[in-house]
Formats: sequence, structure tokens, C-alpha cells
Amino acid sequence: MDLGLQGRVALVCAASKGLGQAVALGLAAEGVKVTICARGEEALLATAGEIAAGGGDVLATRADVTQPADCHRLIAATVERFGRLDILVNNAGGPPAGQFLDFGEEDFRRGLELNLLSTLRLSQEAVPHMRRQGGGRIINIVSVSTKQPLKGLILSNTARAGVIGLAKSMANELARDNILVNNVCPGPILTDRVRDVATVRAAREQTTVEAVIAELVSDIPLGRLGRPEELASMVVFLASARASFITGATIQVDGGFVKGLL
Repeated sequence: MDLGLQGRVALVCAASKGLGQAVALGLAAEGVKVTICARGEEALLATAGEIAAGGGDVLATRADVTQPADCHRLIAATVERFGRLDILVNNAGGPPAGQFLDFGEEDFRRGLELNLLSTLRLSQEAVPHMRRQGGGRIINIVSVSTKQPLKGLILSNTARAGVIGLAKSMANELARDNILVNNVCPGPILTDRVRDVATVRAAREQTTVEAVIAELVSDIPLGRLGRPEELASMVVFLASARASFITGATIQVDGGFVKGLL
């Protein structure tokens, strides 16, 4: 199936490893020119090398998406290098694990900066370029916590829910510009983030990381953790010409983990 992505340009955030890396590789495999960013330069350059080795056109830029100046610089560098921006994949690592009384107001503020305000700022920078060229795609990688709050992740549960409200409003306002805005919610997928959260929970509950992960798996009807490339396939589809009538949607990729009807 031709996804109509050849020659398009994407910015994928937090792309040095994990879900962001899988998305960048998936888009590059479809002929998309990609800008990738992350805070850690060594892993970022390694991912850029992997994309280039596969024949992809890639710009690697070290950045911290909690910083407004870096958000501006990322969009500007992408347009300067490639002449346009068709796809923005908002992605950032999750805030620390913990419960409500573990955190103060400043912790919540940092969580909002990381997940909600980074999405807002990057989208505000990207939309004018997309409008001028007649359309685009904004895809936010959030979490199944937006549909089913997760135990011990109060900061993430709070900030990512805000992304969903922002995205739905943006989808309604920007549809006339052919800018489609959607959210993808990874469930339990085998990444460093899942291991880190499992480690915190294991220490709190005085059990093992293996026991925590086994409990996670027991709640997944497919009976296993997901793979990053499985999440990436959904993002690539939503970025494609084949998803031209999908906007304002929040779609989980979770092996059946979410038990609600919507």
C-alpha cells in the first residue's frame, strides 16, 4: 500500500530511543525526511546514523522541548533544512512516577512543562508553516492513562489528559486548514520508561521488577508487552494520505489493556 509519504518532512521529538526512535525509523522507511531531537547527543547521533544508513535524509538536533527557545529552534531548523514541515510528532518522556502526596506544586508544574506545554509550543510554531503549504499532520504520543488513569503515575495522568483537551480543540479549529490532529496512546510497551516505572513501583510495594511487569502483562488480553514498532505503525498511518478523514481521534495501541468502551 502506497501511504503517500514519499518526500514529506517530519519532526519527531524524543527520537533517540524508545517510541520516538521507532516512529522516526518508520517514517524514514516510507521516504519521509526527518528531523529528530533529544536531550542526549550520543544516542541521538546513533539514531541519525541508523536512519542515514538506511538511505534516509535526517537532521539531528539536540534540544530540550521544555524550553520555549528550543521549540522555536527545532521548527525553524527543520524548515530551513527541508523547506517545509508536513508532520509534527509531539513526544516527550514521562514525568517521575509517584502518588498524589509524593509531589508538590513545582513537580506538577514541571510535568505540565514536559508533556502539555511542549505540545502546545511546538504546535504553535508548526501550524503557520502547515497553513501556508495547505495542510499537515500533528500527532501526539500520550498514554493510555488518558483513557484509564494508571496507578502511581499522578503527574503523567494529569499532564497527558490536558494534551487530549488541547488536541481535540485544535482538531476542530484547524480542520478547515487541512491540518489533522490526533493522539496515539501507547499501552504497556517494552521501553526504558516501562522498566523505570516498574522499578519505582517494585520498591514502593517491596516486590520485584519482574513481578510488576508480570502483573502488567496479566492485564493485557494479548498476553504480552507491545513492541515500539507496533506503536510506530499507527503513527505512520495517521501521518499518511490514507488517514485523510481522521482528526480529533485518540487511539490506543495497547493489546486490549484499556477496558472502557471508548
